[in-house]
Amino acid sequence: MIQTVTGAIEPDALGRTLIHEHVRFHDETVAEQFPAFYDFDQELADAVEQVKKAQGHGAATIVDPTAMYGGRSVRFMQTVAERTGIQIVACTGIYTYDHLPHYYGARDADAIAAMFARDIDEGIQGTDARAGFLKCAADEPGMTENVEKLHRACARASVRTGAPIMAHSRPASNTGPRQVEILLEEGVAPEKIQIAHTGDTDDLDYIERLLEMGVWIGLDRFGLALYLPDAQRVPTTVELLRRGYGDRLFIGSDYATSLDWFPPEVEEQLYAAGAVDADWSMAYPFEKVLPALREAGVWDDDVERQVFEVNPRAWLTD
Repeated sequence: MIQTVTGAIEPDALGRTLIHEHVRFHDETVAEQFPAFYDFDQELADAVEQVKKAQGHGAATIVDPTAMYGGRSVRFMQTVAERTGIQIVACTGIYTYDHLPHYYGARDADAIAAMFARDIDEGIQGTDARAGFLKCAADEPGMTENVEKLHRACARASVRTGAPIMAHSRPASNTGPRQVEILLEEGVAPEKIQIAHTGDTDDLDYIERLLEMGVWIGLDRFGLALYLPDAQRVPTTVELLRRGYGDRLFIGSDYATSLDWFPPEVEEQLYAAGAVDADWSMAYPFEKVLPALREAGVWDDDVERQVFEVNPRAWLTD
């Protein structure tokens, strides 16, 4: 069974799946302490609008990797699911590049793993909605002591529960191989591991080194030129498909409603500079990426079914 925020479903009910989109992503601490700076009704409206865009292209499920520090709220996800009919698979874990509060600094990986496992086995935030996967992250600072502890915590929770792991990575910092090494050291099967944001590089040698380790890769930031333009992402994806990796990859846009990292004027500058595509949305993969892949001759209905239905089901259940 696959856990969604509105209940467990049979694997065959997963349907057309977006593997890496956020129905809401904001700093939970700031939102809690300074709520006057947030419009929570608008956040919900924006989330519903984006989900409906994706549903217009046949999406039935969204895998949402919003963890601690991203404003994870299972009740918010449930409301979005109830208003749209979308199935949402939530995660457990901590999204940080190094910082941990004193609570976690004073506890070891086993203690943190037990907390993650509780989300998977019992329910998130006092509900009976259970997490379907684990999330950890490594970015520009690399594999710091705190980041390694969280990877090992995720790994131990995965071994205990059987839940798969999605690991945010930064190819420019070469984090992927070390992330995989740590998870494998802890006994996680490679087919349980997804290295997100692998598509932020067009270095095929780097990408194939990860694939040779037996893991899944996320080509999941289409539309975000500030990490890598689509003009480089598309040819990389084309070549990976030509090399026969269609059964090992995911495609997405990492869209996030309510993202509060930047002031509004900075967001406008990013769009104006082309750092973010003007059409970036949860529907972006369907509207912009798949037509380009089809035009390149590497995409057909069978490949589409593999990437958006078979692969998500396999990662979440194998």
